[in-house]
Amino acid sequence: MTSYLSIGDFSRATHMTVKTLRHYHEKELLEPAAVDPLTGYRRYTPEQIPTAQVVRRLRDLGMPLEEIRAVLATSDVATRNRHIGAHLQRLEEELGRTRRAVAALRDLLAPPAAEDPPIELRSVGPVQAAAITATVAVQDVGDWFQGALGELFATVASQDLRETGHAGGVYADELFTLHRGQATVFVPCDGAVRPVGRVEPLRVPPAELAVIEHCGPPSEVDRAYGVLAAYVARHALAVDGPIREYYVLSRRHTPDSALWRTEVCWPVFRTALPSDE
Repeated sequence: MTSYLSIGDFSRATHMTVKTLRHYHEKELLEPAAVDPLTGYRRYTPEQIPTAQVVRRLRDLGMPLEEIRAVLATSDVATRNRHIGAHLQRLEEELGRTRRAVAALRDLLAPPAAEDPPIELRSVGPVQAAAITATVAVQDVGDWFQGALGELFATVASQDLRETGHAGGVYADELFTLHRGQATVFVPCDGAVRPVGRVEPLRVPPAELAVIEHCGPPSEVDRAYGVLAAYVARHALAVDGPIREYYVLSRRHTPDSALWRTEVCWPVFRTALPSDE
């Protein structure tokens, strides 16, 4: 004879609220063993307790209901472990982002340094480059950037062209103000670039720039932007034009993001000779 637990007793046994159990029933995640057709009263068996405990622990880890359903639906251990492993990997990545954000915040709240990082006023001439341009959302910029840069380096190498400078990026104001806008990444090179795939030849125009170097991962580059913007505002040098970045040391050179070096460049109007700066 089957033994049943009322929904209240099953709630106490599994540390899940009655509301949660009803929700899981509606979502076909943890269905009761029997439901009274007249009253709708739910009953569970003791054998369902381990399953409920698994569900509760997976939910404590933030796993979506659809993925938990997939874990419970398979009897294959390898498939089950693959689902769980993928979620644990996402959690580790999230934890890494949280740790980096906490470290950056602590650094931001620390007493300010005696001096801001040095800012250089620089004139850059026009350069020929291989480039990829697209309209992207800010949350997709990182993935798009890495893919585009890899494609550019491969294309330059396959066409037997020589790199003549650091890879760079040109970013429209809308990417900052609307979180969606035009982005261009480019690799300076000698010779004519043959268009292939997303890659097109580009003449990167000359510019007058205020330049600051950011050391570290892209997630912390906002501090360099803030210092540079304040400098430009104080000196009334700003002119219309897109922001540039040059990637002096990047993932291509080392996997350690703490060693990456990015030059952030703000368009300016120069009024002094280099000897006066």
